[in-house]
Amino acid sequence: MLRATPLIKSQRALRPLTFIKRQKRTMATKTKLDKPITFVTGNANKLREVSQILGDTIPITSAAIDLPELQGPPHEVAIEKCKLAAAQVNGPVMVEDTSLCFTALGGLPGPYIKWFLESCGHVGLNKMLDGFDDRSAYAQCIFAFTTSPDVEPIIFEGRTHGSIVAARAGTGPLFGWDPIFEPCAADQTPGAASPHTYAEMDKDHKNKISHRYRSLDGLRTHILQHFDLSK
Repeated sequence: MLRATPLIKSQRALRPLTFIKRQKRTMATKTKLDKPITFVTGNANKLREVSQILGDTIPITSAAIDLPELQGPPHEVAIEKCKLAAAQVNGPVMVEDTSLCFTALGGLPGPYIKWFLESCGHVGLNKMLDGFDDRSAYAQCIFAFTTSPDVEPIIFEGRTHGSIVAARAGTGPLFGWDPIFEPCAADQTPGAASPHTYAEMDKDHKNKISHRYRSLDGLRTHILQHFDLSK
């Protein structure tokens, strides 16, 4: 049940892998997917990154559908948005819910990072942690997918752990909070002289270790295993 509250309970730290809640299937054969999957977004940077990660394996299109801004646990928000989008598209859809969670703040800003970023900027987000010794954080991405309004959405979660740092941007266009999120050592570019933020990373490398990649990798695996994409 969605609830109108700005607070999110702390979530137990998980390893940065993709976590999938799979829908039970009663048929062993693949289901025919006749239409491209509509990715609900009006963000050109996000669409570009998703397209780069999926490549040619999954046919997608995009639509800037006006969905209500729901509040509640990220998984429930993603599922509800997916249902609302499927009702408008009347076909296969996927929606994304992204969070940036500060350990010292019990998971905040979480899914409200978009509004925190707009109000506080990169400097303000850093100042939120100035009174704490712990600047660790994790980026979380949840994709919800369904084939139609009558089918319960499935969710795919990906996380990348790191820390919040003073903004450092690369040479490309700025993308949200990428300049202040520095992934942990295990996800850094091999051979790099110093740690990189998301914004400083080569895009090919970022798209192999990001929270969005880990979520989409689960979605892609599920679709290729259970759906017939042949024309």
